[in-house]
Amino acid sequence: MKDDILRAFRNIYKRKIDVVKIRIHGDYHLGQVLFTGKDFVLTDFEGEPARSYSERRLKRSPLRDIAGMVRSFHYAAYASLFLDNQIRKEDYSSLIPYVEQWYHYMSGFFVKAYLETVKGSAFIPKNKEDMDILMNTFLLEKAIYELNYELNNRPDWVIIPLRGIKAIMHYEEHHELEELATV
Repeated sequence: MKDDILRAFRNIYKRKIDVVKIRIHGDYHLGQVLFTGKDFVLTDFEGEPARSYSERRLKRSPLRDIAGMVRSFHYAAYASLFLDNQIRKEDYSSLIPYVEQWYHYMSGFFVKAYLETVKGSAFIPKNKEDMDILMNTFLLEKAIYELNYELNNRPDWVIIPLRGIKAIMHYEEHHELEELATV
């Protein structure tokens, strides 16, 4: 899928996307969010530990953080299946649709709530096409980072980012076909 992935990354350069960059969390995922019983508290604002300090200080699109949280929902969904030693491997195929549905709805609720909260902000694209390009780019970038991490640290978990990359590329391919059909 290397050529397809590189082609997907080039989409971000095809047009000017008019948004501003801001300081972001940089390592935003479910493990950085605590529920107090009444509210949520975000922790650990030093950014991605693998990046240099000067790189962590750069302003970026907050959609990178949103992509990080969406990928975290993906991990939570699949980890609940693959890491539970009470679930037999032969049952995976019948349970995966439920895992996918949970991931789809939880990430969808999160993104919708975020976008409603920041609606009209200069750091969010005004049109859906620009939003799709940014989100797909950041999701793919994060999933590839995760793949590298899992290969080096937890090879048994490599299935999670691989499934994510495959799903993102499937969406990307479907989206390109829709665009060609309207030309």
